[in-house]
Amino acid sequence: MAVSKSLGDAFETHALDYLQRHRMTLVARNVRCRGGEIDLVMRDERGALVFVEVRARKSRRFADAASSIGVTKRARLIRAAQHYLLTWRGAIPPCRFDVIAFDAGKISWLPDAFRADET
Repeated sequence: MAVSKSLGDAFETHALDYLQRHRMTLVARNVRCRGGEIDLVMRDERGALVFVEVRARKSRRFADAASSIGVTKRARLIRAAQHYLLTWRGAIPPCRFDVIAFDAGKISWLPDAFRADET
C-alpha cells in the first residue's frame, strides 16, 4: 500500500537526515521536469552526484518498497536526471541512482540501485 503525499514528504525528510548522517551532502530536493521528479540529489564523499528515489510501504504484504520501482519509474528518474544535468555548471561528475526504502518502518539504503544504461 502506498503512502500519502504528506507521509511521503516525512519519509523523504527522514531519508535526507539518514543520508546526511552517512556523510552525504544535499544538492537539491524535489527536482521536477516534465517527465519526472527526483526526490533528492546528493553528493557523496567522493564527489559523485547521487540521484535518490525515496519509497515507503506500510507493509510488505504485496511487495517491498524498492521493488515498486519498475521500468517506467526508472525511465522517468533517468529522464529527470538527464534534464537536471543539462543545467549543471562545469564538468559532470560521476553519477548514480540510489534508493532509500522504508518497509514497515525499517530503512534500507540501496546504493547504485540501477543504472541509466540498463533500461
